[in-house]
Amino acid sequence: MSVALRNAQCAVPVRRALLRRAVCALRAALGASRFDVGLVCASNALMQRLNGVYRHCSEPTDVLSFPFHQVPAGELPRPRCRDEYNLGDIFLGVEYIHQQCSETGENFDDVLTVTAAHGLCHLLGYRHDTKPEWEQMYQKEAQILEELNRLTGSRLRPLTAGLF
Repeated sequence: MSVALRNAQCAVPVRRALLRRAVCALRAALGASRFDVGLVCASNALMQRLNGVYRHCSEPTDVLSFPFHQVPAGELPRPRCRDEYNLGDIFLGVEYIHQQCSETGENFDDVLTVTAAHGLCHLLGYRHDTKPEWEQMYQKEAQILEELNRLTGSRLRPLTAGLF
């Protein structure tokens, strides 16, 4: 299936083909290749608006995920018809991520990919509200990033190493 990518901001150049390939590989590592995913590269203003509406926190953020299905962590949705082969949408706060990378010296494309992996895990029911949930999500992120690393020769790791 497809990864529909839309760049809804103009402040930061995004290497869309690179990001799309990475998300396709991550989706495959999750066993979800047959599902569509929407990916939106968003400005700080859009992320702040969405974060305020859906999380009641009116600050920009790095990623927001909107799953099409509600599934337990690690389970794939069970679509009943073709229209339900959709994992959901991920909004990447590229302006926010770029600002963070400028401060830390991290590679923007790498962090964008890792953040997309985090968003994909959220689409599949993973959460990080408690330490056990975080450990489960961190393990899944590390697993799919390791698969991507194997395919690309990169050395990506989850960003949430010190959350708990």
